[in-house]
Amino acid sequence: MGIFSKIKDAIFGKKAEAAEPAAAAPPSPVGTALDAATSAMAAASSPAISEVDVEAILAAEAAKAGQPLNWRTSIVDLMKLLDIDSSLDNRKELAQELGYTGELNGSAEMNIWLHKAVMRELAANGGKVPADLTD
Repeated sequence: MGIFSKIKDAIFGKKAEAAEPAAAAPPSPVGTALDAATSAMAAASSPAISEVDVEAILAAEAAKAGQPLNWRTSIVDLMKLLDIDSSLDNRKELAQELGYTGELNGSAEMNIWLHKAVMRELAANGGKVPADLTD
């Protein structure tokens, strides 16, 4: 499993924790075919949640972190927030996964690029990410 997969799984896995399943309505005392058809139509017409609100999930995690983490701009803090090793070796691996072509030396340029690339990839994989985090 690559580093980006770990990041994505850490964030997208929080969606399941955040979305409590709605309680099923009790069955009608008069069970008719019409009731069943109406229930099936209602289930089919309800919109599926297809996007994960990345910003909301990360903000909630940051509130529980117990230390200030600037996940909005720092790849190191983002990885720490998700309990992923933020060492230079892991950031180098992530940079290679995402196609970084610059020096793999942990420079500010590399780290800024990584953060933006991770946010763009999260958006491309079904995450709802504000534009200011991807540009």
